[in-house]
Order: sequence, then C-alpha cells, then structure tokens
Amino acid sequence: MAPDSKGTVGIIGGTGLYDLKGFENAQWVEVQSPFGQPSDDILIGTFDSHRVAFLPRHGRGHRVSPQHLNYRANIDALKRVGVDRVLSFSAVGSLKRELAPGMFVIVDQYVDKTSGRESSFFGNGFVAHVSMADPVCSTMCDAIEDAAQSAEIDIVRGGTYVVMNGLQFSTRAESFVHRAWDCDLVGMTNMPEAKLAREAEIAYATVAMVTDYDCWVEEHGNVTTSMVLEFLNRNAENARKLVAAAIPIIGALEAPFPSGVHTALEHSIATSPEYRDPAMVAKLDAVAGRVLKNEGWAG
Repeated sequence: MAPDSKGTVGIIGGTGLYDLKGFENAQWVEVQSPFGQPSDDILIGTFDSHRVAFLPRHGRGHRVSPQHLNYRANIDALKRVGVDRVLSFSAVGSLKRELAPGMFVIVDQYVDKTSGRESSFFGNGFVAHVSMADPVCSTMCDAIEDAAQSAEIDIVRGGTYVVMNGLQFSTRAESFVHRAWDCDLVGMTNMPEAKLAREAEIAYATVAMVTDYDCWVEEHGNVTTSMVLEFLNRNAENARKLVAAAIPIIGALEAPFPSGVHTALEHSIATSPEYRDPAMVAKLDAVAGRVLKNEGWAG
C-alpha cells in the first residue's frame, strides 16, 4: 500500500522562518506523542494552497539545547499531523575555505559523532534496521535546488555534515580531524533527526546555513554564539525566500517519491509479528502505521 500522494510539508528550523507573507490560517497546535514532549507546539497553516507544519526545533525563544532535544517526539508529532516530507534548516560551521559564512549548502551525507541521544523508534521487542546509505531524500534535494534557482539564491548542492554533541563548540584539534576526514560542515542538530525521519518514512533534506569557519581558520577568530546569531540574522531573509519558493515545489510532489523513502520500512522490520512487544507496537502507530495496517495490526 503506497502513502497518500499529497502530504503536509514539514519545516524544522528557527522561528524567523515562520514569518512568511502569504502563510494563512496559521494556528499553534499541541500534539501529544507517546515518545514524550516535542520541542514546542506545531504551527499549521496553508501557503500557496499547500498545508504546511512548522516546528521550532529548539522551541520558541531557543530554550531547548541540541543535546536535550526530544528528536523522537518531534518527528513523531510531525508524522501525526500528516507530514510526509520535511525541509530542515540548520546553522553550521564550515570546514572548507570555499564554503564561506553566509552560504547555503544542501547536505547529502552525515558523520554521526553524537552519543546519549535516543536515535531510533525501534529496539528490544520490535527491531527494525533502515538503510542510511543515502541519508537524505534526493527528490527533496532536487526540489530545494530548483527552488533556490527560482528565488535567485546561491546554494551548493552536496556536502558532508559531521554532527557532534556540543554544547561546546569544537576544539581546534577536533576541527582539524574533521577536515582530515574530508567533511564539509559541522553542527549539533541533524542527528538523530535524519535517522528518525527515515524510520518514520518521511522524506527529509537539510539546508545548512554556514555561520562561521569553526576554529580551524585562526584569522577568523574563535566561534562565539554572537557570531552564529549575527550570520543567522543576516541569512534570515534568504532563508524565508527559499522556504517560500520551496513549499509550492515540494508540496506539489506526489508520493511515494522516486528516492524510496516513503517505503523505507518495507524490508526493514526484523521482528516477526507474533513476537513484537504490544506496547511498542502501540507507540509506533504513527511512525510505522503504514506497514502495521498492511499486516492488520492497526485499524
């Protein structure tokens, strides 16, 4: 059984992205998740006739740290309001001279250095292993690139984002190690977000907004929060322009996408139905609802 062809467009990012001219009938909706409390309510409305759901990743006012985000609740909540495609925005440091502060990058790979974060909806009692070889949706990346061109926004297609815990920024030694790995960007938020989106059969892609050169460029100065916020404020208008251009393109895409993300669980579940933990099955009613319905587990 294929997903519905029309899904809600999800946007994960900062509060400034929601100030879109033409975003109509917007209401903050509290969404309950069996995985705990999401970062905030979800702002749901319409833009150019497409249903859109905005989630402030860190909550309004940036009150939740990257290490304490409830990534599972965030993705589960978006799935529960009908989201099947997510455009994520993240502030990052650059590990390449050519990726200067102010630039936008469409991420296509990750190196996950995080620890202590709940990185899967599945586990003992209900095991599943999704492929993360290509961790973002190529169909979404194509749409974002088209949107950037139409909005006349310079954007780089492709980049490897190394995700670290934080909350501190990198040491200089870490920065040089990440460069030796040939990574392009460093940040704190996209893992396990991308993994969980894949498990939830949500098409996911990230626009990384470069705010600094990490600390490997000594003449650039050490990274500070003020520096990051300054470049985020500079980039805010371009980010809003990109969102406005991307929503009609992404919203018009018919699911399932050619990338295959909307059927990611099709051959990923390892636990036989008769051995699954009923409590876990109940919690996964949204995330794995499509396959559970096919098996007769859900109404």
